[in-house]
Amino acid sequence: MMTGIAVVGAGHWGPHLIRNFSDHPQSEVLWVIDRSPERLKQVGQRFRSVSLSGQLDDALNDDRVDAVIVATPTATHHDVVLTALDAGKHVLVEKPIATSVAHARAMVELAEGRRLTLMVGHVFLFNPAILAAKEIIRSGEAGAVYYLSMTRTNLGPVRTDVNAAWDLASHDISIANDWLDSVPVKVSATGGSWLNKGVEDAVFATLRYQSGVVVQVHASWLNPRKSRMITVVGSKKMLTVDDMDLNEPLRLYDKGVEEAGDFTDTFAAFRASIREGTITIPRIGVGEPLRAECESFLTRLRGDTQSTSDGRAGLGVVCVLEAIDASLATGGGEIEVAQP
Repeated sequence: MMTGIAVVGAGHWGPHLIRNFSDHPQSEVLWVIDRSPERLKQVGQRFRSVSLSGQLDDALNDDRVDAVIVATPTATHHDVVLTALDAGKHVLVEKPIATSVAHARAMVELAEGRRLTLMVGHVFLFNPAILAAKEIIRSGEAGAVYYLSMTRTNLGPVRTDVNAAWDLASHDISIANDWLDSVPVKVSATGGSWLNKGVEDAVFATLRYQSGVVVQVHASWLNPRKSRMITVVGSKKMLTVDDMDLNEPLRLYDKGVEEAGDFTDTFAAFRASIREGTITIPRIGVGEPLRAECESFLTRLRGDTQSTSDGRAGLGVVCVLEAIDASLATGGGEIEVAQP
């Protein structure tokens, strides 16, 4: 069954979504909506069979359109998504789902009430190394998870509309929530605004989950080195995911402390408690996360309820981001996280 698609937003990310849904054998991009005539012209030159318009209603009034893909600025998501859902269309919206918990919750509740699919484009959840690490954690091979350390830095691009947490840490929050199958109960965060007053260029956040797991997130667009590194420390094993390492992104360490105790007597006693095992480098298949995300959305439309990154998961990420902003405003105070 062919799924009719309308893509709203032909800026930075929109063309990638147009390409993936156009190339998929079970979907057809019928409309591309954008307010920029120049962007529409560029789309038309590449995708000649697609109808172009600056008005969303043109696509929503087309009965052939089953789903709307939203790749507009985050501040517009609330209005665009609600309009599409109200018109009876399924929606895939880019991350983050909204700029506030109230807006995100309204979108989720409307989708659920209308029995429509609402999915959020947290694309890293479809990264092969992230999926392999999730399988290791969920299988219990790493034991009980103690903590996660997550770093996402680069020099630019600098944003002025949202801080580094909303732009960068949202990826890591979505990963942590997905791996741990929950949303943190408390958050504390500090950061600094050097380039634009009131917009944090770097954020250091601590997320505390009900299970006792602690997640430390460092997000910055003001850093000399591009890094996408995650470390997971478990009671049995530890693992790292380095997204910058295209050949060997995942490493599993058979390392740990055999027995906690009083190590103040001798350094030798401490050393004797350390387990130094092998390092395993699992083979990670090559795949395009965005293609997998689009496939997951189409699969969900065909009735697969197991697809990840649904609207409520996206709401959970915004709950954390809003709590981070509240903590930043207090200078690092611990804030309770609203639950999705």
